[in-house]
Amino acid sequence: MSAPAHARGLRSWRALLAGAALLAFAGAGVAQALGPGDTIRISVFQNPDLSLEARLSERGTISYPLLGELELGERTPAAAGALIAEQLRRKQLLRDPQVNVALVQLRSRQVSVLGEVARPGRYPLEQGSLKLTDILALAGGIASGGGDTVSVKGMRDGEPVQLRVDLAGLMRGGDAARDIEMQAGDTVFVPRAPQFYVYGEVQRAGAYRLEPDLRVMGALSLGGGLTPRGSTRAPRIHRSMPDGTLRVLEAKLTDAVQPGDVIYFKESLF
Repeated sequence: MSAPAHARGLRSWRALLAGAALLAFAGAGVAQALGPGDTIRISVFQNPDLSLEARLSERGTISYPLLGELELGERTPAAAGALIAEQLRRKQLLRDPQVNVALVQLRSRQVSVLGEVARPGRYPLEQGSLKLTDILALAGGIASGGGDTVSVKGMRDGEPVQLRVDLAGLMRGGDAARDIEMQAGDTVFVPRAPQFYVYGEVQRAGAYRLEPDLRVMGALSLGGGLTPRGSTRAPRIHRSMPDGTLRVLEAKLTDAVQPGDVIYFKESLF
């Protein structure tokens, strides 16, 4: 695939990911179980003195007037309201209490999305499974400067893990098994895309995003081609080596471009 066609393909999957935000938001109204750190608002019909806003403790409990400590963790807001109503009735405090519990702030099941996304932040995991692409869609998708490979840090089976996912490959291949299911406490990080630089006798010198399998000829194309004085004979690559040294290499048009390469096209002698 040519460099422009490859770039169009990557833009297509990025647009698809950003558009998926609509689907991700569509499922956001599903009730989910409460957990530690969540803030709820309790309202009792015609009994404003029993209304309360509280945060669940690490044990998933709250302290409620006249009832003491109540375990609300792992219950939906509706189930929590039913429990409070039952306790008020059992203690003969109200004959037929109508209790509503609303989730004010969700903190127990969240995923942090950092780096090169449109809206970095913390996003709730609604009831049911959300995949990596769902969470990225909620964050507005990958920003223009974002890389194709993202990392996911979290806990799996009681052990800390760090996973790497090639999003471009995932979207091209359509393999759903490679789309990681998110878990509470996960951190998703989208790094900046690697870049290379084109200088010398080219039409548009500057920094460019490094796409997979890019060759020197493709880099020249992204730089707008040669100026009338330019030459494709023996371009030079200034490359940082693993030991920190800088080497100047004579390159061929078929050589692969690496992250951070500075490619210089010389002036023709004739």
